[in-house]
Amino acid sequence: MDKLQFLVLISITPVLTRIMERTVVQSYIYPAIQQPPACLTFDEQFAFRPTGSTTAAIITILHKVTHLLVNNRYVIVIAIDCSKAFDTVRHSTLLAKMAQLDMQDSTYNWLVNFFNGHSHHTKYGEQTSTLKTISASIIQGSAIGPASYVVDASDLQAVTNGTALCKYADDTYLIIPAVNVDSRPAELHNVNE
Repeated sequence: MDKLQFLVLISITPVLTRIMERTVVQSYIYPAIQQPPACLTFDEQFAFRPTGSTTAAIITILHKVTHLLVNNRYVIVIAIDCSKAFDTVRHSTLLAKMAQLDMQDSTYNWLVNFFNGHSHHTKYGEQTSTLKTISASIIQGSAIGPASYVVDASDLQAVTNGTALCKYADDTYLIIPAVNVDSRPAELHNVNE
């Protein structure tokens, strides 16, 4: 019986590149998200930020639910886990949001260069697929990936007044008071989009 042989290639980021990425994140991206433009908000994100934590996310959800229960008979909390969220980050969308942050042109240009010029092909046996440009996803294991995801998700906000969002990494919690119960489909559609 013939044995099937699989070759799996994993993108390995060099140590010096990861050091540079961490420097860019800590020195430029984190300070830029401290004072975002009005169209981007980071207050609802509790992961991949210097001031975020699991504990802060849980306390915020509990506080919002408790506060809404004062004037509502019930509150609906919908927990959404976005599968493969990091793989769906479009570089053009991410860079457009990065351009809105208050950072030096040289830092933004470094980010453009970092996300451009990647390609992929698959080799199986003696056959090799055509080379395809990668225009989405964040390199797994990169230091810049988590901060990039936070920026990418920064424009996700509740569409109904009185409804709240709480984001922890790629998990999103919709907190809907009873008075907004009919807004569930619109809120879920918004998150999906």
